Amino acid sequence: MERSGPGEAPRTAGAVEQGGGRPPLRPGASPPALAARLLPWALLLALALLPLLGPLFELEYYVGFVRRLLIVAIAATSLNFILGYGGMAALGHAGFIGVGAYTVVALVDAGIDSAWLAWAAALLLSGGVAAAIGAVSLRTRGVYFLMITLAFAQMLYYLAVSLSTYGGDDGYGLYVPLVFGGGLGTGHAHAFFWVVLAIAALVFAFASRLAGSRFGYALMGIRDNETRMVALGYPVFRLKLVAFTGAGALAGLAGALLASHSNFVSPSLMHWTESALLLVMVVVGGLGRRWGAVLGVTVWLVFAEALKAWTEYWHWPLGVLLLVVVFFAPRGLAALAERRRGAA
Repeated sequence: MERSGPGEAPRTAGAVEQGGGRPPLRPGASPPALAARLLPWALLLALALLPLLGPLFELEYYVGFVRRLLIVAIAATSLNFILGYGGMAALGHAGFIGVGAYTVVALVDAGIDSAWLAWAAALLLSGGVAAAIGAVSLRTRGVYFLMITLAFAQMLYYLAVSLSTYGGDDGYGLYVPLVFGGGLGTGHAHAFFWVVLAIAALVFAFASRLAGSRFGYALMGIRDNETRMVALGYPVFRLKLVAFTGAGALAGLAGALLASHSNFVSPSLMHWTESALLLVMVVVGGLGRRWGAVLGVTVWLVFAEALKAWTEYWHWPLGVLLLVVVFFAPRGLAALAERRRGAA
């Protein structure tokens, strides 16, 4: 346990390592610590300039690729919160992504073209569905929880397949772009990229602050020893349900953004394999690490994109990547980077 100043609560090395509560920099902070604090801001600035600089170097395609990466990172961050911090191994997270996407489809089909209204509705409806599923699923633990979340997600998948109004198994094309106001909308590539970037930055910042809050520490306590947290008087079920509902709502928001990005929605978006892929990305990045989900999504999608240009058998090198991470960085790439930074 680290020493703290008079009147301060003691800080544990484990809490800092989990990424939930990094102590503030002091005037004499080391250059690596300062660089770690400035890196997110520098990255945010670089991404904000990408739509302007991309066309100059004929990189318009990669502007759309980065936009999709940010959207997937939102979904992965929500999964990382309940899995990495709360210990809830869910295998049905793609179901909430699909609920958000089909909410946009339903509103567009009804003649509503406001992006803010569609995305807010997707957030709320996905949160409501997550609350209902969580109220049942969270009464189980371990592999039973994993299987029941998988079952619910597959129920949502087959429900989408049966919706012939919205294309059924063939999917539904969104041919009318959503509007932001002021003559801008999802059809304006630059404006849409900046909106997605702003939403992603807010979600990452919120998740980071929440992980370091009393709520986040309570979730970590439940993950480590649920029986002890019950004995201490914590409302364990309610805390887990709130986290599960919030994660489902953010996944639904990611689904709504993904629908607007692709201009197409199909039931395959919520198949269990998509949930498994999201889980793999979080594991590669690092469970319970502040930037683990973002790093995992970035490495996985960039690696996949590069491999597709090199070979049609691009799946097996990704399997090799997963094996390498499991054997040589079992806590994820983010933990490996933290350890190297600490050694420096």
